[in-house]
Amino acid sequence: MKPVIAFFGTKPYDEKSFNTANELYGFDIRYYKGHLNKNNLILTQGADVVCIFVNDTADKDIIDAMVENGVKLLALRNAGFNNVDLKAAEGKLKVVRVPAYSPYAVAEYAVALMLTLNRKIHRAYWRTRDGNFSLHGLMGFDMHGKTVGIIGTGKIAKILIRILKGFGMNILANDLYPDYKFAQEMDITYTSLDELYHNADIISLHCPLTDETKYIINADSISKMKDGVMLINTGRGMLIHTNDLIEGLKNKKIGSAGLDVYEEESEYFYEDKSDKIIDDDVLARLLSFNNVVVTSHQAFFTHEAMQNIAETTLQNIQDFINNKELINEVKYK
Repeated sequence: MKPVIAFFGTKPYDEKSFNTANELYGFDIRYYKGHLNKNNLILTQGADVVCIFVNDTADKDIIDAMVENGVKLLALRNAGFNNVDLKAAEGKLKVVRVPAYSPYAVAEYAVALMLTLNRKIHRAYWRTRDGNFSLHGLMGFDMHGKTVGIIGTGKIAKILIRILKGFGMNILANDLYPDYKFAQEMDITYTSLDELYHNADIISLHCPLTDETKYIINADSISKMKDGVMLINTGRGMLIHTNDLIEGLKNKKIGSAGLDVYEEESEYFYEDKSDKIIDDDVLARLLSFNNVVVTSHQAFFTHEAMQNIAETTLQNIQDFINNKELINEVKYK
């Protein structure tokens, strides 16, 4: 019999990319639009594998129920796993992920946010549509010669650094495990967070979400930043304490912010809420600033990335079925 995969949080683009990749494997993929939660666990009965994305929930109760239903593998089609209780899964259920979709996609998107905010492209777009061709309020700055602070220097950040060096920018970096060989090659400087905050014109977040990095951007860190700093987050929403960010925007400490993620995004992102009132007061306040660009966790969203996600996810599942080493397994530490 073909292995059965219960696929949650399905969007049309997921189904298209996974059906194409599945031509090589022939799995029985059962697509469900709803996010995995305690109310639809019955859909995991008879499934060998459950496949979820960033806004699905896999806490202890859900993991225990899936195991009871016969699920043997939880396949994340994303890199982050903070929505999974790995301790609860230990010894009961294997968990695999897609460690990288397309680092180029996210790095390039971070640059797009920087340029949009700097040159006020979002504001100019709406003005000209209304017949307003005034330049008042649209002045930006040369990226060349400015200093960018990069927090976290993994694959995405390294590609971003190469792009920004092409602009002629100075790079300050911070990472728990500095890559000094890369730093020498690219002529960048690893420094403390305080020094980075003090000197950077733009700060871009590329670190994982851990207990240590949760709310790394808060009132204290913002107070150490340059006046008018630009803040970019294409990583995880909870890297930023949103209320502190709002205060920084209100008092002009933060000059602009580009956010592809938001700490309470699960109720909104990837869904069409255009016919409803946004009742999240914090998100609504963010959207009211003309110097803030919020997008719906789409930095990864390219043809290449979706292909990589589908192929890696299905290969993870095939390796599990074949009792091969799970190179993308995540475990409780």
